[in-house]
Amino acid sequence: MGLLEEAQRVAAEFEYSAEDVNKGVKEFIRQMDEGLEKTGATMSQIPTYVTAVPNGTEKGLYMAVDLGGTNFRVCSIQLHGNSTFSLTQSKVAIPRELMVAKTSKELFSFLAQQIAEFLKQHHNEHYHSSVRRRATVSQPGGFTEEEIFSLGFTFSFPVHQVGINKGTLIRWTKGFDIPDAVGKDVCQLLQDEIDALHLPVKVAALVNDTVGTLMARSYTSPGKTGTLLGAIFGTGTNGAYVEKLDKVKKLATTEEGGDVDKTTGEMIINTEWGSFDNQLSVLPDTPYDRSLDAESVNPGIQMFEKRISGMFLGEILRRALIKMIKDPEVPLFSDENSSNNDVHSTTCLAHNSPLFEQWGLDTSFLSITAGDSGPGLKVTRQTLDKEYGVSAASSEDAHAVKLIASAVGKRAARLAAVAIGGIVLATNKLAAPKDIATADNETVNEDEIVDIGVDGSLVEFYPDFEEYIREALRETEGIGAHGEKRIRIGIAKDGSGVGAALIALVADKVAKSDA
Repeated sequence: MGLLEEAQRVAAEFEYSAEDVNKGVKEFIRQMDEGLEKTGATMSQIPTYVTAVPNGTEKGLYMAVDLGGTNFRVCSIQLHGNSTFSLTQSKVAIPRELMVAKTSKELFSFLAQQIAEFLKQHHNEHYHSSVRRRATVSQPGGFTEEEIFSLGFTFSFPVHQVGINKGTLIRWTKGFDIPDAVGKDVCQLLQDEIDALHLPVKVAALVNDTVGTLMARSYTSPGKTGTLLGAIFGTGTNGAYVEKLDKVKKLATTEEGGDVDKTTGEMIINTEWGSFDNQLSVLPDTPYDRSLDAESVNPGIQMFEKRISGMFLGEILRRALIKMIKDPEVPLFSDENSSNNDVHSTTCLAHNSPLFEQWGLDTSFLSITAGDSGPGLKVTRQTLDKEYGVSAASSEDAHAVKLIASAVGKRAARLAAVAIGGIVLATNKLAAPKDIATADNETVNEDEIVDIGVDGSLVEFYPDFEEYIREALRETEGIGAHGEKRIRIGIAKDGSGVGAALIALVADKVAKSDA
């Protein structure tokens, strides 16, 4: 079989048809509902206790901190009330010894110290007046409410959240291991160390980065349409959306119930959709997906994420290419002057090429080849040579690689549409002012828009990722061509900073209304 014919055959294994998309959407909605009813479902559907989204008119100065892994970020955000904001921030590496400290106090006092340094550097007048006033004011806490910074705490570790600023640590990940902190309220741990330094800061909200994406988009999006969904398509994938409170049935149980503000009748739900369909009832499953999963650190889980996110797409492509490289009938990267049957010596592929190593092919390569339309795919060939030890790849080699890479990327985008389409339909956001067929050039009214905020390297850098999503949405029953036009997808930048500040603002409003 010729090289391009074989490449087309492999690419066809990644086809995800309109029928597949519709089956996926129906199952996604079913698993959403299951997660709202009980704990332990495949899709966790975690209540966030955030009960309102901003509309861009909010004003004020708020703080946010982000412990996402090896760095700790401190920000202050001035919301201007016209959908714009100013951001001041600093970042510091977490010392390795604090990631495995004996007690949680060591880590959290370090975090509080960084907040103190930030206030001194960027809000010096406020900091010193507050510290001075503490000695002179007799009221508990030593500050008036106006002087206190409300802070949103983005904490990217598994937490059981039981209130907008209460959540107990389930386990550490990402190289952290402080057993003393497990089972404790991380907001309280941080607040105790802030109080020990007499800082004018209140931990007002515990924040998931996907929820932050939703909030940031809702504040900055055009018009007054609240954002329905915040989604991340980057190294990993997840989404958070606005749900009717009465559909979150598990909140009625003592196990899940916490401090809920019921005034809006809504709550943002963190879907944790990376684990959608772990049982593979509707997800595609090629030999490359199966071998990737079997050799991953968490076989059998996060099956949706393993087909969509940047961490895995390069590895799927690598496995497909290796299968072709090892097939003596397929002349991929073949040296035409050799008749030797040994795979390495008959190819223009270096013995130590990263293509022979797990995770050796970076997902950014998919973006490079997707964007390469030059003669002979020169950029693809240069990248194969420079990064992957493929010397003198032919134009035909590059076209074969591009065919398969495009199929892997397109399938990821069409799967992303399953999640987006499922949430749009489950929340009934297209219950339309119109249900008649519309002309292609018809404009959509502002009040018919369904706004979605997205972030992550795939949506930012993979060419046509959004267009592939839209193509699948047009094929989705209940959305179609007119419904797809009503879905506005916009990049939401800095969800962990601005989003966290906005959640602190929402928490403030709730606290004031309860007072």
